Amino acid sequence: MAWMSAIATLMFLRTLPSLLPPELLPILTHLFHRLLHTSAADAVSIVVDDRDTNGIINPLFNTIETYLSSKSATSSKVMKVNQNPTSRALTYSMSPNQDLLEHFHGFQVKWTSKSHLAITQNGTSTEHRSIVLSFNEKHRQAIHTMYLPKVLHDAEELEFKNRQKRLFSNGRDHYWTSVPFSHPSTFETLALDSKLKEAIKSDLTRFVEGRDYYRRVGRTWKRGYLLYGMPGTGKTSLISAIANFLDFDVYDLELTAVADNTQLRTLLLSTGSKCVIVVEDVDCTVDVMNRSSRGLKRTHDEMVSVNLSGILNFLDGLWSTCEGERLMVFTTNHVERLDPALLRPGRMDMHVHMPYCGAEAFRTLMKNYLGVGDHALLAEAEGLLQSAKMTPAEVVDVMMGCGDDAELGMRNVVEKMKRRRFEMAADVVK
Repeated sequence: MAWMSAIATLMFLRTLPSLLPPELLPILTHLFHRLLHTSAADAVSIVVDDRDTNGIINPLFNTIETYLSSKSATSSKVMKVNQNPTSRALTYSMSPNQDLLEHFHGFQVKWTSKSHLAITQNGTSTEHRSIVLSFNEKHRQAIHTMYLPKVLHDAEELEFKNRQKRLFSNGRDHYWTSVPFSHPSTFETLALDSKLKEAIKSDLTRFVEGRDYYRRVGRTWKRGYLLYGMPGTGKTSLISAIANFLDFDVYDLELTAVADNTQLRTLLLSTGSKCVIVVEDVDCTVDVMNRSSRGLKRTHDEMVSVNLSGILNFLDGLWSTCEGERLMVFTTNHVERLDPALLRPGRMDMHVHMPYCGAEAFRTLMKNYLGVGDHALLAEAEGLLQSAKMTPAEVVDVMMGCGDDAELGMRNVVEKMKRRRFEMAADVVK
């Protein structure tokens, strides 16, 4: 134990004079005092108060607390814990007068949390808090040029991760409104071929980690996705899985509620960084076959004039003024209807075909909705998939109607596939 080691050290020091020659004692004493003096003289401290002399909150204090929260959970002996009311995540902080040691590039720094009561002008007491960063003088430059920038960057990432994701939508009032985004879809639960899922995840990871690359090559930090396939193949679920994978907000852009290209520009420029901008069923909401005003579409008894030209102008030019990474996702049921100008790399960088339900996707749905990884009817079901041409949404509809009854669910799905195959064969005969 620590106190036993301290007692042993003191006893040793008391007996040290009798163990050493008398002529060495003055030398050792001098070196010991010099070591203590040098250590104290070389110590540098940076104090971050929770507010200034006028009582105004210091945002840097909160930033440092955010950074130390991740360290406190694993390093502090005594810590405080709170729950974020929006994200429900637990947040940790150092208790007053506690130290936290951290090593960076081969040297050590110390964070100390301090607290004291101060008397205000009206005689009441208030708590003033501060955080002190202590380090050796010889590391001053590394602290200012490398360590503190890293602290600020990591704190920003933690604040972003701990926030509540939002789903934004635009209405007839031409402004964004938002609600908490809580769609549960993830790549683990997504009914899609595993190789395709891994390819998408790898592409997204390269994108979000590519800040320096995009800056070096002089390109805007954006990426476009086109999801195409029949209704019910999981395009919306994939978008939600992407948002959850990246921890991005979602902007659901309803083009029929946009009056013209000028308003479209205003909406898109007001989006935040680290977001997914979604235009679903783009072929149904705007004329993407024609760049001219012949593409005007009447909706809700209003003439809207958002056309392909307005979208392309934003993708190619205006977005370059936006700070931070953005992902834009277009979906369509009919990719053949889209103007090739929209589909080229640099606008839609990754094309993802959402197929009918395949064997691997079916196994995922069976596990998600019926709670089983195997079944006696699985081989028969997989044999029917290709000819039945059922979408994942259709399979889910049957399974959810059976609750937790895996036997009934598998039997009903197989019967549904057989009926579908029979109906398709009858249509061919007609």
